[in-house]
Amino acid sequence: MTYKVWNWQLKQWPHFTYDKEALKDLEYKFSQNNGTVLGVLKHVNETSKDDLLVEILSDEAMKTSEIEGEVLNRESVQSSIKRNLGLKVDKRKIPPAEHGISEMMVDLYLNYKKPLTHDQLFQWHEMVTNGRRDLTNIGCYRTHEDPMQVVSGRLDKPNVHFEAPPSKQVPKEMEQFLSWFNDLHDKNKNGDVLPLAKAGLAHLYFVCIHPFEDGNGRIGRAIAEKSISLSINKPSLISLSHTIEANRKKYYSSLEDNNTALEITDWLIYFGQTILDAQEDTLKRIDFLVEKTKFFDRYSSKLNDRQLKVVQRLFDSGHKGFKGGLSADNYKSIAKTSASTATRDLQDLIEKKILVKTGTLKSTRYFLNIKTF
Repeated sequence: MTYKVWNWQLKQWPHFTYDKEALKDLEYKFSQNNGTVLGVLKHVNETSKDDLLVEILSDEAMKTSEIEGEVLNRESVQSSIKRNLGLKVDKRKIPPAEHGISEMMVDLYLNYKKPLTHDQLFQWHEMVTNGRRDLTNIGCYRTHEDPMQVVSGRLDKPNVHFEAPPSKQVPKEMEQFLSWFNDLHDKNKNGDVLPLAKAGLAHLYFVCIHPFEDGNGRIGRAIAEKSISLSINKPSLISLSHTIEANRKKYYSSLEDNNTALEITDWLIYFGQTILDAQEDTLKRIDFLVEKTKFFDRYSSKLNDRQLKVVQRLFDSGHKGFKGGLSADNYKSIAKTSASTATRDLQDLIEKKILVKTGTLKSTRYFLNIKTF
């Protein structure tokens, strides 16, 4: 049997190396995009900014959980996000998992400037494992003697993708990691390390230690977002987990390709591009909000209550649109009206150039007549 040597077993650990020139264009584009986001946000009113914040934090809470195979209830997540932000919200009962991950996302947003500490990580772990009864260690580093492995395949022929440092080594590893992370984001000490490199290094370093019994991926992605926020000196508001989840196989394969060596240029290029894609998604969301504000300023007085409810539902679907397009049956269901009324309302919306129609008969679909992103 061939035994792998993991990166933490190498003599030079944890001194990662990479080609700065290979990241130069990505870092420049990141800086450009950050300036664009700040410029565009100036045209968004405060209510819309709150909507954007809730949308991104909710999406991140949902997607960072989906990456780990956990599907949450969106309405409960959004309600919990709003409650934790102090926004107006209904009194629905929030399940533990939805409450916990939402609490972490809001804490990450509000307290990004605080140094990263053991206590902060323990609190996050309690949040992401809220309601769990199957874990021995919650709110503290793992202590079990069995190897911490990422494994797939049959029980009798397991494929070990990664093995983390033994539990007894974790406290020392994490003390070293936290000191490194906080020094990395001290401009007086590491001003030459640029934002994408910082975030990519922090994420990979943390998940290679794998300090918790579970929840390492979610906390590792939160650390990457905290790193970005510290680099730009404001909450990052990027859809990082949303972007990763769209191609999670690439994410896991990139991690696996970089867990046996300390030269990680390939990983940083992958992760840097992922952050750029997440930035682009945020820009599309902001542009969409601007269009939404213009739209309601122009048309809200021309819509009846049913039409207003359906159009609002279309906007609530986000910049990627209502999945599959709006059908007459969708309209009837959302507006809670008859088929004949739905037909009249839809025709009126087309004549007012609020909706555009595609297809015929049962394939007929309706879309908002706005700039697409």
